[in-house]
Amino acid sequence: MSDDIKSQVNRLNPRQQEAVRYIDGPCLVLAGAGSGKTSVITTKIAYLIRECGMSARKIAAVTFTNKAAREMKERVSKMLPGRTGYGLTVSTFHTLGLNIIRAELKSLGYRSGFSLFDPEDAKALLRDLMQKDAQVDADQINRIQHTISAWKNDLVTPGDALSHAASEDEAFAARVFEAYVRHLKAYNAVDFDDLIYLPAKLFERDEEALARWRRRIHYMLVDEYQDTNSSQYKLVRLLMAERETFTVVGDDDQSIYAWRGARPENLVQLGEDFPRLKVIKLEQNYRSTALILQAANTLIANNPHVYEKTLWSQMGQGDAIRIVMCRNEEAETERVASEILTRRIKLGAKWRDFAVLYRGNFQARLLELKLQHYQIPYKLSGGTSFFSRNEIKDAMAYLRLLINPADDNAFLRIVNVPRREIGPTTIEKLANYAASRETSLFAACAELGLGEVLNEKAIQRLGWFNQFLEGVRRRMDQGSAISAIRQMFEEMDYEAWLHQNASAPIVAEKRMQNVWTLIDQLERSMRPGDNVTPTDAEGEEGETDDVEAAISRLVLRDIMDQQAEEDDTDRVQLLTLHASKGLEYPHVYIMGLEEDLLPHRNAIESGTVEEERRLAYVGITRARRTLTMTLAKQRKAFGEMMQCTPSRFLDELPDEILEWEGRADKEDPEKKHERGASAIAGLRSLLG
Repeated sequence: MSDDIKSQVNRLNPRQQEAVRYIDGPCLVLAGAGSGKTSVITTKIAYLIRECGMSARKIAAVTFTNKAAREMKERVSKMLPGRTGYGLTVSTFHTLGLNIIRAELKSLGYRSGFSLFDPEDAKALLRDLMQKDAQVDADQINRIQHTISAWKNDLVTPGDALSHAASEDEAFAARVFEAYVRHLKAYNAVDFDDLIYLPAKLFERDEEALARWRRRIHYMLVDEYQDTNSSQYKLVRLLMAERETFTVVGDDDQSIYAWRGARPENLVQLGEDFPRLKVIKLEQNYRSTALILQAANTLIANNPHVYEKTLWSQMGQGDAIRIVMCRNEEAETERVASEILTRRIKLGAKWRDFAVLYRGNFQARLLELKLQHYQIPYKLSGGTSFFSRNEIKDAMAYLRLLINPADDNAFLRIVNVPRREIGPTTIEKLANYAASRETSLFAACAELGLGEVLNEKAIQRLGWFNQFLEGVRRRMDQGSAISAIRQMFEEMDYEAWLHQNASAPIVAEKRMQNVWTLIDQLERSMRPGDNVTPTDAEGEEGETDDVEAAISRLVLRDIMDQQAEEDDTDRVQLLTLHASKGLEYPHVYIMGLEEDLLPHRNAIESGTVEEERRLAYVGITRARRTLTMTLAKQRKAFGEMMQCTPSRFLDELPDEILEWEGRADKEDPEKKHERGASAIAGLRSLLG
């Protein structure tokens, strides 16, 4: 073994080393929270290439988020000198699926340059399809979209969905599903779920295509395996069924995405489909103190397990787990905010060392006000980014189509925004015509041959849209591009469209202001000599006055804004328990340990409390040094003050490691006095 790989492997603990070195068959690594699973995956990739002589291009490592894939790629690249890692695939499941679709366009019946519909694009198409039959509201569209997504995740075809429909609502959803799939195909488009659904379905029916990809991928590594859904599991199983050379890493105790189709039972299915499966447990935790792990182990032991494991640590005993019962939700947020303020000084900590976790985003509203009152900087995860707003996506689609009339996805988004009475049937016929002529949708609008497939009214409406945008493009070429763009939004009365679709006039006005802000930003990025900051554009200030380059830079800014969400500036972190997975903080507060909140009422009513317990387990195992859980005696719900019951999860924690406050039957009077003295000392220090 080469010295550098040998030293990398030797740094791992015995179980981790076993996981890296086992390459002779299927392997399941049960990786507990904080057990160093990323080190195992990245070291194993380097081991396969440098020690086992496997070509990097024959290896595929997949995970679920771009951030995780990026981190994995960076860590692997440091272990692979020169070009030894050339051709290695480290990506998300969906990127792998996208690559398969691109390579198998002919087998799938798609043309090159296909469009990828994001959830909002898909929702707009569903709205048009459903409104053909009846007036529908946003909730109905969301339900149908969720149902279609679940069907695709379970590899259900429209025909299967209709034949198994148990009610008229299910039959209606299945008919919409069939029309939706047909229209997507006509538009030469796929949605997010198709990125797994289409490759899995292709490999089921096309042995030649499957054989091609089995020759391309000799070894697979799958991260966060407990989060796989049926179609993702099927994709891995089909690719690996012949060689059985793969390593999947997962933790059934951290499976918290059932609502997204994740199936922790895939861990069990794996053993049934691959009887030679070797199971290796990673139980040493490198993150948390012993008492935090004791709380986590005891809580999760109340869930049934196929594979038992117990986390342990060499990080010392640590502080007791604090449970703070407050008078009401306002007192709860006041306590959390004020305590962060004083503990930061007392512990010599940074703001970013503190994280506050909660079950629902609504719990953050009052907390934000308290943090602002104390002038505590914070970062709220899960907010809407500027570029993800519908009005900005509309505006960007217009800009993209102006600089690239062949952008079919942009065309599809805005051909009927504002409404021009151009329905999905017209678009389907236009798309089929454009495909037969091998031209773009926008160009097809102006072709004489369109009269063979569309009626006169439809042709007039499409022709007007084409002429309208061509007129804007001419004005951009002949004069001020920015003036032409502003005039375009005024001429089509986009603001009136926003008012028609907004809940209140002030909402529409704010959305229109967002559009003007975007155009102002576009103008600034074109202006020579302007002071351009790194978030305004790529490149040097005043680099170009070309509108095409400026719009391209705006697209890059969208990417940079998303990356900025991962910054590590010194702020208290506020996030949901779901969003906290994969993260860790020295000091963690979990708010709202009450029945109907954690566990959530929906889970109690539907009998899925086990997943809520896993969610609490994920929250507990985010903490490195201290863990505080809070709850309220009263909380406002539906305008009324309701009495709260402490969460059943608190009763499942071991009493001997808990330190209660605000509950007379549990509180230690001596410690109460000590806390009072400590609080006064902390305030003196703050004021001093």
